[in-house]
Amino acid sequence: MDISKYLNKAELNVSDKRPLYLQIALLIADKIQKQILPSGIKLPPERELADLFAVSRTTAINAYRKLEQQGLVWTKVGSGTYVAQTRDVESQSEVPWPQLFTVYPQNPLASILREIVSTPAPGTISLAAGMPDPALYPLDTFTELFNQKIGRTPPADFGHIPIEGYTPFRKAITAMLSEKGILASTENILALSGSQQGLYLLSKVLLEPGDYVVVESPTFIGAIQAFQSAGARILSFPCSEKLSLELLEDFLIRYRPKLFYIIPTYQNPTGRVLPLSERQDLIKLAKRHRLVIVEDDPYSDLYYGEQPPQSLKALDSYGGIVYLGTFSKILFPGLRTGYLAGPPVLINRLALEKQLIDLHSNNISQWLLAMFLNEGNLAPHLTTVRREYKKRRDTMAKALLRLCANDLEFTIPEGGFYFWCKLKQKDSPRGSYRKLGNSEFPLFQGKLSIQCPPLIMSFVFVLRLTMKQFCLKVCSAWLKP
Repeated sequence: MDISKYLNKAELNVSDKRPLYLQIALLIADKIQKQILPSGIKLPPERELADLFAVSRTTAINAYRKLEQQGLVWTKVGSGTYVAQTRDVESQSEVPWPQLFTVYPQNPLASILREIVSTPAPGTISLAAGMPDPALYPLDTFTELFNQKIGRTPPADFGHIPIEGYTPFRKAITAMLSEKGILASTENILALSGSQQGLYLLSKVLLEPGDYVVVESPTFIGAIQAFQSAGARILSFPCSEKLSLELLEDFLIRYRPKLFYIIPTYQNPTGRVLPLSERQDLIKLAKRHRLVIVEDDPYSDLYYGEQPPQSLKALDSYGGIVYLGTFSKILFPGLRTGYLAGPPVLINRLALEKQLIDLHSNNISQWLLAMFLNEGNLAPHLTTVRREYKKRRDTMAKALLRLCANDLEFTIPEGGFYFWCKLKQKDSPRGSYRKLGNSEFPLFQGKLSIQCPPLIMSFVFVLRLTMKQFCLKVCSAWLKP
């Protein structure tokens, strides 16, 4: 049965803000639900579907993926895509939830954050997630603070608080930032339920569908997802030892992007540190073009040698740097508390958006963190974790150099959580990545347009007893297809 005739008259609406793949999926879904396309019928091949709608093959593939997620079609490898068996609409009692969902950007990495932060399976050591070791969480200190202060704190502090955050917490943040050379008052601070919420709020407030955002490549996948969820178009340039200000300025002139997202200190995942001179040059360029820079700074306190240069926010001479901070990396992620520093007009607008999500971030976490900071507990804790993570970094570096030096290329990170590794050989067995990813040492495979994808390996959970075993597994997987 030739079903092309049922689709060749369908036209896509170019003025529709919905992606083309979704429009195609909705057209096919409508014909399936109306039983114009009956169960079991074979749908056009991806290339033919692409030709029918004058779109790329990738768009056609994504349309079929969307339909498959909705349970409307199924794919048989080597055969094609078929309409799934469906019950008569009138006899259905279940709510068709997938059909009620709003548009969500579909891409191969859509659920990667969910997978990375999920609890590892028993017997595994995650080398993919950039999270601190639970053994180093300062839980005893927090327990002591809670027990000492809970009876002395006004009960009203645990009721609703300003959307911008618990005032003592915001004051403590301004004091902490002052030590880093960032001048701010409480009006410049917004408490967040993790810095990821800050990225989401900035996307909601600053971005409209079709706006451009500049990022480095590679970069934190959570930022890309937040920007794409707002319909932004991503402009990327390689994250290298030297920031390409010429290319960035070309982007600014040609595309007029809304913002530039950057992790200048211990970049995720490459570990690159932007030198002071380049930070100053970047600010001069941004000031000239009135460019908003979103500075994500989760790792700058985790240095294992010399302190890194001052943050971009500390060097800000034009009020265009928005600074994101978090306690998930230096304390523990379960606090779900971060903060954003920016001009009061931005803080006010973000607060209006935040009230629609959670009214305000968790009181207990902010209350505990305010006491933790005010009583001087952060500095000794950071000394402890720096010392311990430096040992683990050095352990992994020595083992990799001893066991994988012929096959693996990397630099020893000066801070943060990751080794950014590349294969020296041009042709690598792709199956080995899957084998490692499913092993007792889950890895995260980098997504770059090069022949051999890099591997991102966190050294936080590395113990001496497992290091040799891990390295042998890595090297054997690379060398044995």
